[in-house]
Amino acid sequence: MSRSKANRDKRNKAVALKYNMEEDPSPIVIASGYGEIAEKIVTVAEKQGIPVFRDDSAVSLLCMLEIGSNIPEELYQVVAAIYVQLLATSKKIKNTSPGSSAMKVLGASLFGGED
Repeated sequence: MSRSKANRDKRNKAVALKYNMEEDPSPIVIASGYGEIAEKIVTVAEKQGIPVFRDDSAVSLLCMLEIGSNIPEELYQVVAAIYVQLLATSKKIKNTSPGSSAMKVLGASLFGGED
């Protein structure tokens, strides 16, 4: 592996969350990873039409959580602010491109970033 690829792999991070208001008390971490795993998480999300939100600070905090765990109350405000932006973006897309498929905004979301 080249030195530049090794450096990039150390910086790439991604976390995927799912949230069902009727079943989950708070969003749940369903995938998390660094380097090539992070890139794969982002690729899969984009192929599935799942919105990807890039925020280095949020992903750094969320990467510390275990897969399968609910986000703690301390991160509710951070994640809620991101969901609001995802909803707004989804609404804009729906209003500007008639016939486009709806984004899975609350089904799963992904946070990626680089340090």
